[in-house]
Amino acid sequence: MNDEIEVLCPSCSPKIAVLHDVLKSGQNTVVQCQECGNVHPVKIEGTRNFNIKVIISKGDSSFTRMTKLTSDDIISVDDEIIADDGESDEVFPIIVTAIESGDKRLEKANAEEIGTIWGRAIDEVVVKIAVHRGKSTEAIQKRVPGGYEFIVGKEETADRTNFIVKKIKIRDGSLESRTGTAVEAKFIKRIFAEDAVKRGWGEGRTAWSMKGKGRTW
Repeated sequence: MNDEIEVLCPSCSPKIAVLHDVLKSGQNTVVQCQECGNVHPVKIEGTRNFNIKVIISKGDSSFTRMTKLTSDDIISVDDEIIADDGESDEVFPIIVTAIESGDKRLEKANAEEIGTIWGRAIDEVVVKIAVHRGKSTEAIQKRVPGGYEFIVGKEETADRTNFIVKKIKIRDGSLESRTGTAVEAKFIKRIFAEDAVKRGWGEGRTAWSMKGKGRTW
């Protein structure tokens, strides 16, 4: 069996490395593309390092950092990566939301093609919640770690409001409403909830409302 390597194919894949069979190894390596069958020479280079600009959105703000990638790295939209320049103490786990290469937006790219990575911080996120109370709706927020799970049907508290999660809108556009379904906060676009009204003994009746009814407290 021939050795296999991932390299660019000048015929069918000039930008993204694909699998090739090594027909001849050594200084003048010759390979055959497994995708289209093209036979061509290839120069095998050592791993190279790249400093890539990363624009990170966190809440309503955004900021720029650098991260180190190697020529072996392939990044895709929706990947979870760590933005780390390797020199400072700051690291940011992010979800990749866009990849820029020159004037193009790519869904997937080798590190050497990437000009800028756009990402959304997921170490801590702010989840927007719409709480329904009869005919009115209140907009509140809850700040949680990105891995925090909201569960449909479960009671939560935010801004001194108790609410029950009824539906969860995911960032990909889907909607979860089945009781017991759990979604991590980093994937949530919005939560739709109902006010969790807690009534004490007497279903919320007060001493004032019971006056004249022969009842004392």
